[in-house]
Amino acid sequence: MGKTLKNLLNWRPPLPFYYGWFVLALSSCATFAATGSSQVVIGGVQDFIFEDMGWTRSTIALAATLGTWASGLLSPIVGKLADKYGPRWLMPMGLIIAGLAFFFLSGADSVLQFYVAYVIGRAISNPVLIGIVPRTIAVNFFRRKRNIVVAISSTIRPVTGAINIMLFSLVASRSGWRIGFQYLGVLSLLLVIPLLWLLRRSPEDIGLLPDGLVPLVPVDSSGTEVTNPSQVQNIGYLPEFSWTVREAFRTRTLWCIAFTACIGTIASSSVGFSLKPYLLEVSISQTQAAAVLSLGTVLALGNVGWGFLADHITPRRCLIVALIIAASMDIFLVYVNTLPTAYAFAVIWGVSSGSIGSLEHMMLAQYYGRNSYGSILGSFGPLQTLALGLGPGLGALIRDLSGSYNILFISMALLYVSAIGLIFFAKEPQLPDRAT
Repeated sequence: MGKTLKNLLNWRPPLPFYYGWFVLALSSCATFAATGSSQVVIGGVQDFIFEDMGWTRSTIALAATLGTWASGLLSPIVGKLADKYGPRWLMPMGLIIAGLAFFFLSGADSVLQFYVAYVIGRAISNPVLIGIVPRTIAVNFFRRKRNIVVAISSTIRPVTGAINIMLFSLVASRSGWRIGFQYLGVLSLLLVIPLLWLLRRSPEDIGLLPDGLVPLVPVDSSGTEVTNPSQVQNIGYLPEFSWTVREAFRTRTLWCIAFTACIGTIASSSVGFSLKPYLLEVSISQTQAAAVLSLGTVLALGNVGWGFLADHITPRRCLIVALIIAASMDIFLVYVNTLPTAYAFAVIWGVSSGSIGSLEHMMLAQYYGRNSYGSILGSFGPLQTLALGLGPGLGALIRDLSGSYNILFISMALLYVSAIGLIFFAKEPQLPDRAT
């Protein structure tokens, strides 16, 4: 009986392609369900809630902020768990918590009930289902194609979030916002069994190396059969050295990347939060301004192109280019006063600023390997979520004190310039002594 159950749990469908792509698709389904609690989705459907409940917009905005900050505090823990246990147990557990949170949201009759359900759901789902764990999957299962896969993983969140806004709005407009959250709850719970059954921690769990390479040398140097595929060499495949978290944080490069991540988050969130009111101020209509903002957001799809480019000129050089373009577009925004120039800004700004986080993740994987990738990425969580919450408020403060959006945009451009300097010094660190 025990053997039968073990065989059942270890079964995987025979596929004509590398199983890593299937694992990536499964994690994307979980991300799709979890984006129902993301800032962009809750912001896009908030009208249905406060029109029914009579709450203010700031009430819902505070819930989104608290949930995001809570997810940042949990990120270091989730990162360590991702490295140790992988996605097979973490993501199903995250889906169960997210699904229950959605059901509690659908029945919330007070602000306190709404806050408790949303903050818990957001705090768990963001690192487990949207950020750290899916990116750890990409790094663990791929090496030669890692940049493009990390880019794809980074693109899934904004794309699925946009889809969820439309689906939730469709359901809510016909049956109410509570049914919309119930739909998300049902979707989350339906995905638990497939992920628990079919996800794997790493390619070694299915007898492969990253990228689907098959071990070709089944014995070690003494002639003993090797049973752990991670110990096996493949023709043309050199083992990848992985840093520990402590070793990584002793390097100047990691701190440069960490501070760049914070700077990029502050700058992009400040500009994104202020873009629509600025466009209204220069006589662009509500509908047109919303379309410009949506276009700039969805162009995170450009991450895929950056992934291809990173394979040719390295993620670091791509990041420097993206930062230069983002800084230039913040300056350009000062001169935007017509709809065509607004769309031109949205296209170039969306492609550049939306890629910064993805390129940082590529650099981390390239420099520090995969064994501690989740822990290293998770350690950024508190800083980045603090920056994410700080960005809109900082932008509003600069606008109020200066009386002009121009000072805000120029300030954010200067932040990007400082990030360029940090990445210029973020060269590949020298391997620690134990690497020899």
